[in-house]
Amino acid sequence: MKVAVSAQGPLLSSVVDGRFGRAAWFIISDTEAGEFQAVKNEQNLAAAQGAGIQSAQLVVNHGAQAVLTGHCGPKAFRVLKAAGIRIYVDVDGVVSDALEKFKAGSLEEAAEADVEGHWA
Repeated sequence: MKVAVSAQGPLLSSVVDGRFGRAAWFIISDTEAGEFQAVKNEQNLAAAQGAGIQSAQLVVNHGAQAVLTGHCGPKAFRVLKAAGIRIYVDVDGVVSDALEKFKAGSLEEAAEADVEGHWA
């Protein structure tokens, strides 16, 4: 399964970014193959608006089936859900640990966005 993790850096040892739409990076991990790809999200870091939607589309375009992040706003949540992507919020620590928790089934899937739009 491909899992996208919002991250502050491009490595599995990077800290999970608490923001989805304005995350600096997305680590796209293939949990079955044990491979990952770091995708820079620079186009959305300073976007005046639409960062969540554009970041969600970026994740969709990379074939993610789940997202692990600190927080996810309503617009990004709707785009991800419409694409059939499972969303897990309140994720922290380093990316590799977050992926292990996901694989172990110890993360709870979000039923709705957990922050308002334009959350900083």
